[in-house]
Amino acid sequence: MFLKKQCSLFLLLNVLLCATLTRAQDNTLTVGPTQGALIIVGGGKVGPDIWARFIELAGGEGANIVVIPTANEDASIATGVSVEKDLLQRLGVDNVTILHTRDRKQADDPGFVAALRKATGIWFTGGRHWRLADSYLNTLAHREFKALLARGGVIAGTSAGATIQGSFMVRGDTKGNTLMIGDHIEGLDFIHNVTIDQHLLTRNRQFDLVEVIRQRPELLGIGIDESTAIVVQKDIFEVIGNSFVAIYDAKNFSADAPKTTDEAASSGPFYFLGKGQRFDLKERRVLRR
Repeated sequence: MFLKKQCSLFLLLNVLLCATLTRAQDNTLTVGPTQGALIIVGGGKVGPDIWARFIELAGGEGANIVVIPTANEDASIATGVSVEKDLLQRLGVDNVTILHTRDRKQADDPGFVAALRKATGIWFTGGRHWRLADSYLNTLAHREFKALLARGGVIAGTSAGATIQGSFMVRGDTKGNTLMIGDHIEGLDFIHNVTIDQHLLTRNRQFDLVEVIRQRPELLGIGIDESTAIVVQKDIFEVIGNSFVAIYDAKNFSADAPKTTDEAASSGPFYFLGKGQRFDLKERRVLRR
């Protein structure tokens, strides 16, 4: 009997120790990238302030940038015209490479990813983000995207190139972009436990993430309007651009949820942040200016 009690006590202590260690590990994890930066753009016209921040974080005029148009239609890609490449070169960046495939085997080819290994910045264009997932998710190219962040680079994307950066993709159904939870939901996971919507106010989408977060309360929802971006470094993001970013957090959905006392105070299921405001992704709170 004594031995049984000792064994039971030993097992209980082990369980408690494991739980404590797990909590400690969870507290050290970041939501955003541990190194490098993300620029997540809500679509529309990308303003000069957003391009300037991207180029700065990629290393200035000496940056080595890879533009990935894979979210776009085949007919558009086949023209060989890249608005992004032309613009970056006009802004003084000489080293700009276009990288595209629909073939996952090619995305696993070391020769294909060679440009990524030299890159300091990546720009994902708009289109349909499920195309990006089909081509790159869990491939060598995907690992090289993350390796670029690990060595301090920057990954940016607009519209579809914004949503793909989260861990959970909304509007990823191959039949159309009005279905919020469709046949493609896994993103490239540069920012964890987060789902991102775009074209927020311009397309009157501000209520669309509410039901998604009700179904997936572990996620933080971020809706970004056109010509607006968040710059993510570790667990903090800053809003830049011309419009607003909406935050959807399940803890605010109940009628008796405590109301925030900061500048983003709201009595609804989401609230807005404007240019210059900063947000802590891990604590899920607005940082005071």
